[in-house]
Amino acid sequence: MNCLVTGAAGFIGSNICQKLLSLGHQVIGIDSFLDYYPRKIKEANIYKILSHENFRFIEADINYLYLDNIFDGVNYIFHLAAQAGVRDSWGKDFSIYINSNIHVTQKLLEHCLHIKSLKKFIYASSSSIYGDTNIFPITEEAKMQPTSPYGASKLLGENLCYLYWKSYNLPVISLRFFTVFGPKQRPDMAFHKFIKAALNDQEIVIYGDGEQTRDFTYIDDIVDANMLSMESDINGEAFNIGGGARISLIKTIHLLQEIIGKEIKIKYVEKQRGDMLHTYANLTKAKSLLKYNPCVPIKNGLEKEVDWIKNNLKLLTNN
Repeated sequence: MNCLVTGAAGFIGSNICQKLLSLGHQVIGIDSFLDYYPRKIKEANIYKILSHENFRFIEADINYLYLDNIFDGVNYIFHLAAQAGVRDSWGKDFSIYINSNIHVTQKLLEHCLHIKSLKKFIYASSSSIYGDTNIFPITEEAKMQPTSPYGASKLLGENLCYLYWKSYNLPVISLRFFTVFGPKQRPDMAFHKFIKAALNDQEIVIYGDGEQTRDFTYIDDIVDANMLSMESDINGEAFNIGGGARISLIKTIHLLQEIIGKEIKIKYVEKQRGDMLHTYANLTKAKSLLKYNPCVPIKNGLEKEVDWIKNNLKLLTNN
């Protein structure tokens, strides 16, 4: 099959590209290398697949890209491209989120109306669309009230996907990812920062008291959810994609201390605006309709991420 992956050099996108290639698919990857984190990290993400005979890479901002020839014959689109970051989405930089998360999504959806070969458009949504809630685990029917501009931008993108399915029967699925971790994790994300700091004998920073909980989802489970969505005949639906359990941030620090083999120095600071207090995905719908079943426990996933950061510490520390 012919697949197109936006955000192909990012954490999730590069893993999806690698999986698709391993399954024998033709893959076009697009990435604009936004400067949210160092370019050389993204380049390293796709270094091993750049020379693959079934992979074509395009460096471009989709907002300014002529799509006709690129999208000819595409069967599956995995839309991962987005400006990430809850805390950075406030203030003057929100225009970047509008362009990267909303305008790009609308442009792709509009163009997809003319792709006769298209079988599925898979949109990477986020648990951030839910905001703070007191009802756990969170079902797909929960009230969506984002607590950050980033969450609002991802919700609008998901709503656009629904509108194009409802109005034009475009074959769309939205996947609401819950805190993804593992090898290649973005350097702004908590586990990446914690592990790198611990390995370098540096202090880590926790926003709040550390009792906030997350449903952490290992990258291989996220990739599996995308492959299952690709194979599914379901359209117009949104699914929670989580790890199947939740754990407090401070307990993950204790796990990291056990894995790394030394005490981690912690500095507690004020809770940040927009951060959700708790997340925990109800996976009943995804398990029933997509046959999704997360299988990597938090400790095993952390061990793999620690190994990856150890092996890439020079690259990651120099940025």
